[in-house]
Amino acid sequence: MSSIDEIKTRIDIVDLVSETVQLRRTGKNYTGFCPFHPNSRTPAFVVFPESGTWRCFGQCNEGGDIFRFVMKKEGWDFPQALQYLAERAGVRLEPLTPEREAEKEEHEKLRALLEEAVTFFRHHLLETQPGKAAWAYLQKRGLTPQTIEAFGLGYAPDSWDAACQHFLSRGYTQEELLQVGLVTERDSGGVYDRFRNRLMIPIRDASGKMCGFGARILDPQDQPKFLNTPQTVLFDKGRLLYGLDQARKAIRNADQVVIVEGYLDVIALHQAGFANTVSPMGTALTEDQLRLLKRFTRRIVLALDPDAAGQKATLRGLEVARQAMDVSSELVFDAHGLIRQEGRLQADLRVTTLPEGLDPDEIALRDPQEWAHIVETAKPIVLHVMETLAFGRDLNDPKVKSEIASRVLPLINDVASPVEREDYRQRLARLLRVDERALQASPPPSQRRVTRRRQPSPSSEQTPSVLSARLMPTRALEAHVLRLLLRFPESLYNLDRLLQEAGLNRFSSEDFEEADHQMLARQVLSSLEQDALDASHYLVESIPEELRETVQTYLEPFPGGEPTPQKAFEDLVHTLLRLRETRVRASLDQLRFMHSDPQEPSDFPTRLNEMTLQFTQTLQRIHRALRQPILP
Repeated sequence: MSSIDEIKTRIDIVDLVSETVQLRRTGKNYTGFCPFHPNSRTPAFVVFPESGTWRCFGQCNEGGDIFRFVMKKEGWDFPQALQYLAERAGVRLEPLTPEREAEKEEHEKLRALLEEAVTFFRHHLLETQPGKAAWAYLQKRGLTPQTIEAFGLGYAPDSWDAACQHFLSRGYTQEELLQVGLVTERDSGGVYDRFRNRLMIPIRDASGKMCGFGARILDPQDQPKFLNTPQTVLFDKGRLLYGLDQARKAIRNADQVVIVEGYLDVIALHQAGFANTVSPMGTALTEDQLRLLKRFTRRIVLALDPDAAGQKATLRGLEVARQAMDVSSELVFDAHGLIRQEGRLQADLRVTTLPEGLDPDEIALRDPQEWAHIVETAKPIVLHVMETLAFGRDLNDPKVKSEIASRVLPLINDVASPVEREDYRQRLARLLRVDERALQASPPPSQRRVTRRRQPSPSSEQTPSVLSARLMPTRALEAHVLRLLLRFPESLYNLDRLLQEAGLNRFSSEDFEEADHQMLARQVLSSLEQDALDASHYLVESIPEELRETVQTYLEPFPGGEPTPQKAFEDLVHTLLRLRETRVRASLDQLRFMHSDPQEPSDFPTRLNEMTLQFTQTLQRIHRALRQPILP
């Protein structure tokens, strides 16, 4: 992904704005007093965590992304804000050199190879005799043909070189097969297929791009039970969550994500209607993964089997777990690490334990209501550990009490909220039947943890992320508009004419909330205002260095082929109108929410009514324009 997208992935807008504005949660969004104009009565400043944007519904009537916020707050231009946020996020800014362009092209070729691998394994599942055993296994697990197709499941033939020979015949090199992890080098020289006689599960990043595979054995004698693609330039399982590409919408709608252990658990739960489910693919949860989930929800539930949630695993360290779990399928539960991540990320992490001997897919497919109840009764991490350590123990034994207290109190001290810490101490005292003062007298940790969110060191080496930037609907629409305008900048003349005939404002950079998109829109407008060069030539020559990577991405060929000027214009009109419609609807929803808020001052509804009428009229004009035939 580009440096800009990487920064947006790592920096949470709520955390950033909260350093300047005291925010109060209102539904899924946050409100506060706008920091850009004098106002102490009306909290008309709104932060939208889902889209990573902000807007002032008061005097400013402005909005944007994290870059726009920093630019307006500090009085900086985009390059200055980019440099500051890059340092804050620990992202190294590098110019788009020919070497990096070549590297990007190579990565795209490797992704194309992986997509062909999906087709190859699908063919062997559906069209070959050996694949019938894999198909029978999937049916035994209760998966339908529609689900199998939706997740692209396949079968790796029981051969040492079937995949290798197939892709070599397709023009790929042995080195490329090694780079994506489809083959493994022999000690004696040469290569062999990494995946043999296994159920193949494609693994995609958050935006649906292929990264690698997970593979499950079909022969009980084979080892290990699960085998992943090794670490590659595209596959970093510490930064990936299986199923997130298909779960994003459901997570937002439910405002909750459930984390389970296995690939097939995720697939079966999606089939059963619980599409807000993902898996960390057998590794301990990393802060990168939790930070990614936080973009969609702050309510996270870990659904653990009894073994993974047991006493021995409760306090296991993350690093030790990660090394030991490289080829294991056990989901390690680290209470200390999760509580600290919960505090840093300002999230709500809960834990639920499954019934003995049952997997999530078995529960959900036999009784969806039972699974819903299990998730609904998930407990905070500290309570889960407290009850786990106390289960089956003699709580009349003073030494047992002391042992449990010594293991739970450090967790309580790790909790960020003082109110929660006090409540947990009271609960622990009741559980152990001791005076709460005895627990308060316990020596605190030698060093209290810092509750502020840790910032990565700018100088530290950063592993390139294979997670594509989170493309919310508005950013995706903005990007598509710019893809079309970069190809056909002159189409703006006809676009403005159509907009004015519909009673709508002309195209402007204010149609975009993302700071980089606003800059590109201004470049397109500038290309038409000058007459020294052809507009397209001017755009190529004048794009600032910090936007060249984004422009190169947007100029990549469309998957279905390049559109004709007429088709591009129709697409441009519809996309821009949909972009404006999306933004107006979001503003109307927020205004209605603010209107119903009893804490707002009594004179605020008048201003809200005026803005609501204005947005409603604009929405009606947009709908009329969408119904009209589009003429060039």
